[in-house]
Amino acid sequence: MRVCSLLPSATETVFALGMGRLLVGVTHECDYPPEAAAIPQVTRTNIAPDLASREIDAAVSSTLGSTGSLYELDRERLEQLQPDLILSQRLCHVCAVSADRVEDWVERLQPQPRVLNLEPHSLADILANVGTVAEAMGCPAAGQALVEGLRGRIDAVAEKTRAISSRPRVLCLEWVDPPYCGGHWMKELVEIAGGLDELAQAGEPSRRIPWDQVLEFSPEVVLLACCGFPLPRCVKEAEILAGFPRARELPASRAGRVYAVDASSYFSRPGPRIVDSLEILAHCLHPELFPPPPWEGAFCRIELKADRSSKLQS
Repeated sequence: MRVCSLLPSATETVFALGMGRLLVGVTHECDYPPEAAAIPQVTRTNIAPDLASREIDAAVSSTLGSTGSLYELDRERLEQLQPDLILSQRLCHVCAVSADRVEDWVERLQPQPRVLNLEPHSLADILANVGTVAEAMGCPAAGQALVEGLRGRIDAVAEKTRAISSRPRVLCLEWVDPPYCGGHWMKELVEIAGGLDELAQAGEPSRRIPWDQVLEFSPEVVLLACCGFPLPRCVKEAEILAGFPRARELPASRAGRVYAVDASSYFSRPGPRIVDSLEILAHCLHPELFPPPPWEGAFCRIELKADRSSKLQS
């Protein structure tokens, strides 16, 4: 079987199943595990990565309005690779090549590869996708073992937080300028980790929120998990957040409980490492119950300062 993955989470899943050798094509964003870097890339982005976050937001809206996609397929290379299976998605036009574009192109190929669309909105969906990919690749037992291991780790966190009485109010920012609260599985992660997120909507996409609504919510923990940004860029976004009215007066800021995370690797990527994300969040919310996770560069605590963002604790 020759497999092409058009989203990073699917690439991670394939490798986690022990089937990475079957991948013949991946996206320009597939950076984990390191072995993925040696696989031919079949996509490119239409958005410059070095723009300010507000400029990126405007460019996304403009590009989607004019072309319908932020990404382009290298159709010639993909045709040369002759995949039997293409892993795609319908979840988000911002995150990866849209399934409609993939299916339009596949209709012109002979023979036509199978297109498997993944559309997770929750932790259960993410785990189900692992099983679906495993079935499609002919390794259902490996899929079952992987899902059982991930579910066991989720249950271990839930068991520790089930009886706690102190649940901090948590703001998960999927984007800072303009502010968007976390979507899809983020509210679920917060609740399992022992927090309250009354701004996000479980299973629904992220949405833009008025800053006054954040002030009214008065979060006791703030998590900067900006979609597609690695840790250093999320830390940099804190400078913008610090400039918002009364941001440094929020309970989270006064208590030193503002965190930046590597959202590109963890919270934004609905693959096996979403459980790592849960464990990172559990430590941030309840360090008395959960030790720091061992993944270097996954997160840090930051101080809101308008002129710079000071790293306090890894």
